[in-house]
Amino acid sequence: MPSNPETQAEDYELLPSDPQATDEASQKADMGLAEQLEKAEVRRGDDVARYIALGACSVTLVVTWLVMLINKPTQLGWFLLHPTLESLAILFFTYGIITLQSTSQPRTKAAGLSRHQSAILFMAFPALFIGVWAIVMNKFELDKRHFRSWHSVLGIIATGWIVIQISIGGASVWFGGKAFGGGMKAKAVWKYHRLSGYILYPLLLVTVSLGGALSHWGEKNVPLPIRLITYVFAPLACLVAILSRMRVSKMKFF
Repeated sequence: MPSNPETQAEDYELLPSDPQATDEASQKADMGLAEQLEKAEVRRGDDVARYIALGACSVTLVVTWLVMLINKPTQLGWFLLHPTLESLAILFFTYGIITLQSTSQPRTKAAGLSRHQSAILFMAFPALFIGVWAIVMNKFELDKRHFRSWHSVLGIIATGWIVIQISIGGASVWFGGKAFGGGMKAKAVWKYHRLSGYILYPLLLVTVSLGGALSHWGEKNVPLPIRLITYVFAPLACLVAILSRMRVSKMKFF
């Protein structure tokens, strides 16, 4: 008995689709699952903290650049590069930390690590290094004594610490962490790299605060209310925001 054409059509629709369509559907399902996992990585308040951290650093950056550019920048010599590039470096360091903090899945970890390294190695550290070099050259040029303030002492300590931080962090992940034995041995080193970064970051912010709020340059060029907002409250807000996003579970030492 001939089957009903409508039944045949329904039966046809139930047949498996062609392989290409099946692969596309599978890929879409994987992408959907990946998006769900990425959303699950973000805790309540993480997004707000991210905006606060980046916004606070941007305030410090913008005010610093404006003050430098409206106060006869062509007469500042090497010093022009110091506050401008150091404030820029802090913004890049902040982004480099934020972009890796919440990642927990292999896919997001790899992408976050790539962004982290790009921000630190190619933007933050070069800006920091040139800024430090500029102030050293400025003091030589003006024949001024080095390391006569807490700002300069903490600044040189932080700079040396950053060099070590980058070296250890890179060695623990490049070439599969071969420098530290690879595998779990290298992963164990990364925990200490992460902890070290959370100690180093406040030191950087304190250095910025001292340089902007209490230095002769800050007192001379920036009114007190603006100094407090830019170099005290903004760095403090940035630090609180970064620490609120910290994943203690990623640093299991015991």
